[in-house]
Amino acid sequence: MIRVFGTGTGAPPTPEAVRAVAGATLVVGARRHLDAGALPAGAGRVVLGPLAPALDRIGKHLAEDGARVVVLASGDPGFFGIVRALAERFGPAALDVRPGAPSIAVAFARLGLPWDDAVVVSAHGRDPRTAVNVCFAHPKVAVLTGPGAGPAELAAGLLYRSEERTLVVATALGDPEREHVERLTPREAAGRDWPDPVSVVLCLDESRALSPVRTVAGPAVGPAGWALDEAEFEHRDSMITKFEVRALALARLGPRTGDLVWDIGAGSGSVAVECARLGAAAVAVEKTADGVERIRANAAAHGVYVRAVHGAAPVALSDLADPDAVFVGGGGQDLPAIVTACARRARRAVVVAVAALDRVGPVRSALAAGGFVPEGVLLQSSRLAPLPGDVTRLAAANPVFLLWGVRSAAGASEGATQ
Repeated sequence: MIRVFGTGTGAPPTPEAVRAVAGATLVVGARRHLDAGALPAGAGRVVLGPLAPALDRIGKHLAEDGARVVVLASGDPGFFGIVRALAERFGPAALDVRPGAPSIAVAFARLGLPWDDAVVVSAHGRDPRTAVNVCFAHPKVAVLTGPGAGPAELAAGLLYRSEERTLVVATALGDPEREHVERLTPREAAGRDWPDPVSVVLCLDESRALSPVRTVAGPAVGPAGWALDEAEFEHRDSMITKFEVRALALARLGPRTGDLVWDIGAGSGSVAVECARLGAAAVAVEKTADGVERIRANAAAHGVYVRAVHGAAPVALSDLADPDAVFVGGGGQDLPAIVTACARRARRAVVVAVAALDRVGPVRSALAAGGFVPEGVLLQSSRLAPLPGDVTRLAAANPVFLLWGVRSAAGASEGATQ
């Protein structure tokens, strides 16, 4: 049996943990945990760093007679902690886990906020890009930080995308002498040097920090449906991606939490709004000022955040972070150049809707030049429509070509490292 104790955030070890350490033959933990504990004479000591050597040492020790292994960790070791690695190596039945209070729970407690609706993302040892996109898309996010992915890096990623957010930086939680909880704008946080130990960073849209009473923890449950009717959006002169086209476009875009999606020539922003409803961070690029306001109104009506950028592609794309997926619904004569620019930067997929047959060839060529295998369909649909006399006719919608390219997993990984 491997006994795993979470010390709690700043809390002293429990009497049970003290007794377990006193009888241990091998104690594993961060240096601060081992230095703070009274290790018995003759007990082995493993300072956690790279996990593989520590797990090897535990496995070798367990083969000895009378082995008693104790692992000391911060907070709840089953929450982005060492329990996962131990369970994968030795099996859940070999573990006796006693959690402490996780830093996220303590940070929200300091603010007097519930956290059952928070999205939690770990940036420790990971590219902070995913954490930034989650902060961009959701109103209440807790980020577990790490070297190179602390408050300054998160703030820099948000700086030109979501100034509406408030960052709460919780430093040395539970330490009576060093604990500090501070609210900042992304601009303020990006310009600071942050010493260790930053416990957690909370990213809040404070206008939505209190959600309705919930029955399921975590971010809001995904939408009951998508490819919403055009009537669900404000639009001008029917300039909106029809729901039949939007349904297939969303299937090829594959928006999900942690992704960034561009909607180019967004018009009403219907595609961007639907991607945000599915959990992705969304940017809508629109060249008309009234269109930008319409996008913002549609996003607000559906309870999501979409960054609306006033400008014309491809020029307006230069200041945007690289997307996971792109939808192009407008472009005119500049369409091949827009698709070329998007195909160079998209990590996973580019989807293009065109009405004119003459533009299919140039779009396919642009996708191919960007490293995609171009595919596509002509969508022709007829909707049921009433006629006088309680009868029904078929009303044909304008045909639309939907073209796309999706990178292979290997290609997406290579693009992510460039």
